[in-house]
Amino acid sequence: MSWLGPSGATHALEGDVEAIKELTGGGADHAIDTTGVVAALQQAYRATRPGGTTVTVGLPDPAAEVALPAQSLVAEEKTLRGSYLGSCVPRRDIPRFIELYRSGLLPVEALLTHRIGLEEINTGFDRLRRGAAVRQVVTFS
Repeated sequence: MSWLGPSGATHALEGDVEAIKELTGGGADHAIDTTGVVAALQQAYRATRPGGTTVTVGLPDPAAEVALPAQSLVAEEKTLRGSYLGSCVPRRDIPRFIELYRSGLLPVEALLTHRIGLEEINTGFDRLRRGAAVRQVVTFS
């Protein structure tokens, strides 16, 4: 997990919930899981402070279930929410994304790890499964 301060990432802690709580004075205000791995989501939730929000955007195996201490939802007033494809409202958000891109504030190229032809589609899925790709574009030429 990375700790994001006002100027970006200030610390990187791998799997150490207690260190995150110590570093942040009780837990992260917001923890975001992008992995789709149940254990990582549970860890992000544990690292979230009382009153904080944990967001998951990763898609886990459809058969996977998450076990969390139910009392913490009420007693610690924690929020757990999902975000599918950024919970985007295209009519509102796409013009905003275009403006951010044009102004240099949304570096789309940094997210693109591979350009592949349709004949490489299975290789592309294998990369995603292994975590060896972030985003891939299928080109038709």
